[in-house]
Amino acid sequence: MSSPPIAVVRNEVHSEYEYHCDALSGNFPDAREVEFPAGERPDLDRVAGLVLTGSTAGVYERDDRPWIDDERRLVEAAVEREIPTLGVCFGHQLVNRALGGTVENVGTTARLVEAEFADDPLFEGVSPVVPVAHADVVTDTGDEMEVIASADYYRAFGTRHRDAPLWTVQFHPEFTPELRGRLANDFGWDESGLRFEDANGARLFENFRSIVEASADS
Repeated sequence: MSSPPIAVVRNEVHSEYEYHCDALSGNFPDAREVEFPAGERPDLDRVAGLVLTGSTAGVYERDDRPWIDDERRLVEAAVEREIPTLGVCFGHQLVNRALGGTVENVGTTARLVEAEFADDPLFEGVSPVVPVAHADVVTDTGDEMEVIASADYYRAFGTRHRDAPLWTVQFHPEFTPELRGRLANDFGWDESGLRFEDANGARLFENFRSIVEASADS
């Protein structure tokens, strides 16, 4: 009997930007995709792990987007039930906000950056060259969240819960060189001097999948 699948919680609110959710979901071909802003919700009794995607929405838009509060409660439930969870970009911000942190808009950064990773199984074999496209940042981490990645402009670039199997990253492991044109058109991509070909974000998703599998077998 196969293990319960990972659920990819898609958070994009504008159809023209859904390509980043598509790219992320492509790393989890057996996943259940959940369109959270459209009202779909994952059944936590039937999933082994959660991945929370990016979004052009802001986590502070809760008055206009009531689903954001629903997803914050989803994070709290996942922590309580110890369901392995990975938050990416908006997911990174939402997790930290759900657990009492703060998120602020500081202006768009869209480029390759060099990250500094802690010794963590999520980052095993992952290149420090990573792509970002975001305007919001986590300025104070959530309760029990520790910083496990940083960049020269951003201290809380990645976080992990002290007790629960919960990880978050500000960068986009799903971005590949094939998306460079879309990113340039949509976010004003800045050529930073780093090479897109040196990024290997798919490895991070492989590591998370291994974490989920190990948790399901334990």
